[in-house]
Amino acid sequence: MSRTPVRRRTALLALPAAALLALIPSTASAYPNPGRVTGDVVTHDPSMLRTSSGQYLLYATGGGIANKTSSDRTAFRNGSDAFSSRPGWWRNYSSVPEAWAPDISYHGGKYLMYYSVSKFGSNTSAIGLATSTTGQPGSWTDQGTVYTSSSSSDFNAIDPNLFVDDDGKWWLSFGSWWTGIKMIQINPSTGKQLSSNTTRHSLASRPTGTKAVEAPFIVKRGGYYYLFASYDTCCAGTSSTYKVKVGRASSVTGPYRDKNGVDLMKNGGTPVLESHGSVIGPGGQSILKDADGDLIVYHYYDGNANGTPKLGINLLNWSSGWPVAY
Repeated sequence: MSRTPVRRRTALLALPAAALLALIPSTASAYPNPGRVTGDVVTHDPSMLRTSSGQYLLYATGGGIANKTSSDRTAFRNGSDAFSSRPGWWRNYSSVPEAWAPDISYHGGKYLMYYSVSKFGSNTSAIGLATSTTGQPGSWTDQGTVYTSSSSSDFNAIDPNLFVDDDGKWWLSFGSWWTGIKMIQINPSTGKQLSSNTTRHSLASRPTGTKAVEAPFIVKRGGYYYLFASYDTCCAGTSSTYKVKVGRASSVTGPYRDKNGVDLMKNGGTPVLESHGSVIGPGGQSILKDADGDLIVYHYYDGNANGTPKLGINLLNWSSGWPVAY
């Protein structure tokens, strides 16, 4: 990724909080273009981390979970799928079968990858977990299902994101459409639901009109928990209306509210990225804390390439108390 020019970044960081808050875009033209990436940049629902050796390791929707790597966050190369052979249980949820929207993290000396298996448009879905000591393609051991939903559920078990709190508690947010974003507590020793707390929390919903909110990602910054989510329609090329919004809370289980105080359970959400120019339907986001700041890593549909989904990376500025992409 090409970094923001030094003079511009320095100027942004020097602005007072009130001025940064004013930079939260109110029109599509105010959104930044993705930073420069090259090579194998076709991707969907990317999740990326930086290993201790400095390698950027990215996994994304597709096949046995698609992989890319980069040494400099600019040039990316396709690798082999995470799974050299796809777990047999996937066929219970997808006839293809393939996996969606992985979430990769590193905790307790090992890499964890939560992911979803589902038939598109159905809530007969499952969240799976795989672990690895290296994080590299072909090294993953599948641990089976973590949480499932069926046609009789009012939620959808897809788009998982693991969040580990300062006190060592693990939480998994997930969901799409239906009744919105959910969260359960996870047992750190198994990576699966904590048997002593089976509460399913609700974090974000759209009770009227479209139900389209999905792909949660939670971080804690400055004493607040921030919930990023993708709103509206993905996966339709240049007709996609995907966008990223955020809310914050003083408790990991909510309530999450946007900068205007609107509850995310009532269709709230402060915009972070929306369509602009040839950058159409940005979403499927994850957040990575890197050496030069937080990154939002996402896909968008390239209006100059017939709507091909491509990798987008931008830095985030938090000076206003809200994430501003630049």
